[in-house]
Amino acid sequence: MGNREALIEGAKTCLMEKGYHRTTARDIATAAGVSLAAIGYHFGSKDDLMNEAMRAALDEWGAEVGTAMAAGLGADATARERFVETWRLAVGTLSTPSTRALWVTQFEVLSAGAPELLKELSNLQGEAREGVATLFGAVGPETPQDEVQLVGSFLQALLLGVVVQWLFDPAKAPSGEDLAKALELVSAGIQER
Repeated sequence: MGNREALIEGAKTCLMEKGYHRTTARDIATAAGVSLAAIGYHFGSKDDLMNEAMRAALDEWGAEVGTAMAAGLGADATARERFVETWRLAVGTLSTPSTRALWVTQFEVLSAGAPELLKELSNLQGEAREGVATLFGAVGPETPQDEVQLVGSFLQALLLGVVVQWLFDPAKAPSGEDLAKALELVSAGIQER
């Protein structure tokens, strides 16, 4: 592993252990086992490195859920079964300390209101929405991009709401089955009107 990769890994470790704002450049360099100057050389700033580390951690979370999905359901699974199972797996990852820390860190970043970081997160929205829509199997390769973004936006809002509920009280957070049933009820109500 080169210095760049070591820095990303070190920054991810610091994100999970200390959070975004309490992590110093020295913390990252120490965790990565590289010089402090390597941060500037490879990323320009500690904040740019932390943003990259957060993006990498979120990508890893998505890959973890995606891998579990691929192993868990057969090709004959219905869309509803896929929806329920994906939510079960996604919520299940929240019980791991690293995933819990990842989500807490994201809310920490949002609450701080740092303009440059919020801009970075805003720039990632399109990619994140597409990733969530794909992860949940809600779109296909032929789905128009505007619909991918709409579906992804909806699922992202739902995901953030479930995460917040889970962080407050895991026992009361909705399950995949709860979400599927609620979505069916809302959909039926909308269609009746």
